This record gives sequence, structure tokens and C-alpha cells, in this order.
Amino acid sequence: MARLPYLEPDQVAPEYRDMLKRNTNLHKLLVNSPDMARAFNGVGGYIRFKSKIDPRLRELAILQVGWLEKSEYEFTHHVKIGKEFGVTDDDIESLFAETEGKPSKLEPLAKAILKGAREMVRELAMREETFTDIKQHLSDEQMVDLVLTIAFYCAVVRVLATMQIDNEPYYKEVLQQYPIPGVN
Repeated sequence: MARLPYLEPDQVAPEYRDMLKRNTNLHKLLVNSPDMARAFNGVGGYIRFKSKIDPRLRELAILQVGWLEKSEYEFTHHVKIGKEFGVTDDDIESLFAETEGKPSKLEPLAKAILKGAREMVRELAMREETFTDIKQHLSDEQMVDLVLTIAFYCAVVRVLATMQIDNEPYYKEVLQQYPIPGVN
């Protein structure tokens, strides 16, 4: 159970109700601090709708963070979101293989991005070799977008865990196909 209340639109000042359009528990909790929620939504909206990174690769990076951090909420939400942006079941199975150090069918850039995300989660930063490998395929602007996307979702999973935000049943369905080891 969440550590703060989930607010409904009638509990929020009219000028902040637009932040509850997505109707997720994350947004319902964050709107307890409406100005912070607006800033959070601004970064999240940029990542999803304006980032210069290929959307499928962006979602794979986010999924890698959610999977490594065993964040049921983040992982399941982004499986559904990722599929809207071209992530396939084969991509997700390949992500699992890559995480375990096994070969996959992913293209080299996707493999490098997943490796970079793993390094940022596990080691704080991408290693020089990984950064250079990815940089061969992405512009400076895309590199900034990628690093900030991974960092943002490293933060999001910590917010979800600390606030104990409940996952919605619609997203829990993902766990039937992709159970997260060690997560009930």
C-alpha cells in the first residue's frame, strides 16, 4: 500500500487536473506535490514524445532499468508502452538473454544500449568502451537524451519503491507472460 494517498481529480486544484489524464497510481500520488508532479511530467513527456532516440531503443533501455531493479510497476508499464513503440516479444526475450550474458538476436546498437543501461544501474556510469560504441551510431543530442532517459528511469524506480506505489491490475497482466524473478 502506498505511503501517501492517491488523489482523484476532485481532490486537486483545477489547474493541476490535467496531470491525472493518464490515471495511473504514480501520477495520482505525485500530484500530492503538484508543482513537482508537473516538472516530473515535463521530463517524462519529453522522453516519450520529443526525444531524438529511436522509440523502440528508448523503451528497451527503460525496460532494462525496470528489469534489473525488479521494479514490477516500471517494467510492466513499459512492456505495454514499449509494444506501442515497436518493442516485440522477441526483443523482450533478447533483453533477458543479454542481461544474463547470453547471445540474442538483437542488433548491435540495441545490445550496446542495453549494456549501457546495465552499467548505469549497476556501476553508476557507462564504461568508456560502451559509451564510445553507442556514440558511433548516435548524435551528441541523442547521447544526451539516452543518458538522461536511463538516469531518469533509475530515479523513477526509486520513487516507486520508496513510495510503495501499487501496480494497477491492467499492468499486472504482463507478469503472466514475463514474471520477474524474486518479485511476488
